[in-house]
Amino acid sequence: MSKNLLGRLLKSLHEIGAIGTLGSFGACIVLLATAPTNSPVAFGAVMQGISCISKWLLVPSLAIVLISGLLAIAANEAYRNAAWAWVKALLGIGIFEGTLLTVTSSARHAAELSALAVSGGGHPAQLVQVLRTEWGGLCIMVALAFINIVLAVWRPRLYPRTGSASGLTP
Repeated sequence: MSKNLLGRLLKSLHEIGAIGTLGSFGACIVLLATAPTNSPVAFGAVMQGISCISKWLLVPSLAIVLISGLLAIAANEAYRNAAWAWVKALLGIGIFEGTLLTVTSSARHAAELSALAVSGGGHPAQLVQVLRTEWGGLCIMVALAFINIVLAVWRPRLYPRTGSASGLTP
């Protein structure tokens, strides 16, 4: 496979994964914004929906973004030498881990608490705390994802150049 074809393939995978990731975040935001906290059954259904989106779309999309991005860094010397690419890689790993710890696990925990509240074994007030945790984690992950997008578009030089175009140092 030619280097140019590999680069285009990795870029396409990265962009498709990013679309899936942001779409998943958007769907979770809509579900959280409309989650009825006065009905444990309905709240549990919404959290189960978020859990399914996370399991079947968000986590796989994030994995595609992360793996394709790391492979692009490995395949392209310009990316290996660019600090912005490494910042993106670190943020990507943080988003992946944060999503697993906050969005995915909070939704699963909320669905379990809702089931307990329906059966009379839990307290509905716990659902409000889980909802707050879910919102906080989701907002942080979305903010980090947008920072990653800005870095990809902007591609800032995070350190000064050591030479000029003529080969002379300033």
